[in-house]
Amino acid sequence: MIELEGVPELIDPVMVAAFEGWNDAGDAASTAVAHLDREWKGEVFAALDAEDYYDFQVNRPTVFLDNGVRKITWPTTRLSVVRVGGDKPRDLVLVRGIEPSMRWRSFCNELLAFAHELGVEMVVILGALLGDTPHTRPVPVSGVTSDPDLARTMDLEETRYEGPTGIVGILQEACTHAGVPAVSLWAAVPHYVSQPPNPKATLALLNRLEDLIGLRIPLGELPEDARAWQLGVDQLAAEDSEVAEYVQTLEEARDTAELPEASGEAIAREFERYLRRREPGAGPGPGPGVATEGGDSPFLRDPGSGRTRPPKPEQPGPESVPGAESVPGATGENPPGEAPESGSPESGSPETEGPDGEGPENGGTPDGDSGK
Repeated sequence: MIELEGVPELIDPVMVAAFEGWNDAGDAASTAVAHLDREWKGEVFAALDAEDYYDFQVNRPTVFLDNGVRKITWPTTRLSVVRVGGDKPRDLVLVRGIEPSMRWRSFCNELLAFAHELGVEMVVILGALLGDTPHTRPVPVSGVTSDPDLARTMDLEETRYEGPTGIVGILQEACTHAGVPAVSLWAAVPHYVSQPPNPKATLALLNRLEDLIGLRIPLGELPEDARAWQLGVDQLAAEDSEVAEYVQTLEEARDTAELPEASGEAIAREFERYLRRREPGAGPGPGPGVATEGGDSPFLRDPGSGRTRPPKPEQPGPESVPGAESVPGATGENPPGEAPESGSPESGSPETEGPDGEGPENGGTPDGDSGK
């Protein structure tokens, strides 16, 4: 570990982590943590030693010029602190990096040592997976934990997943064995439009995190980006009858599955969340989608032939998401107490696995991790 700066005394800290790679479809999770760091002006205080955890032939360092001087940026995981004021101040410890190539147990132990030293009360790990979910519907976000008591008190799914997993799942289990409350939040990204960025999924993760930790998160331009992203995908889908028909099939399946959930109590809960976000200082309300940076159009995957053709890349592998079906060819995993992932290792997208009734194992949400 490389100490970068002194660590301030924290107030009721929560650690929020996300890792690029297999657990990060559409870069939705890592972008969410980057958003928190940017909006709340995080101060980096430590970084893990890249030599210990990364294969530089897999995650290569980059060279850049700084006032004519050549410097190198090494792939690593950094920790920063954000101070959140207000009536009920609470600090966040943000962990953002790349899924390590090796020594995962040592990696998790190092992060847990920081959590213990800083008095972290809970660890929240963000992930994103690919799934059969339509881009026109709200992004499914599942919350899973290995702790039965935490599942009951925080209205989360208790994971029952068995199978391969990524660093999100390993870290969640390490927290559980260390007695640190840990939750994984998984957003489902449409497999036919998986290229980053996906602000709609990022926005959904931040809204769910807001509900979980009781903090108002400034959303900035994310809601508007989400609307622009969805409009862009709508236009691309409308240009291809095959894709449009496929999206309609996903919509019908999603609407049918969620119909029983449209109870008065569920609607009231959602309305309360909406009102909370509309209160002064809460920032703009959530939007339906996210726009791509630089005005680039997202790519679509051809659900029929599986061949890649702009704007439709080939369909990823099998996986399942909350409210979605499994997608063949995706990569991801979710260990017990983690959320499912979806995506393919080759494409850098996670697979899905999920908590009972949600994860990839049952066509629901992840309970472990997912990554690219």
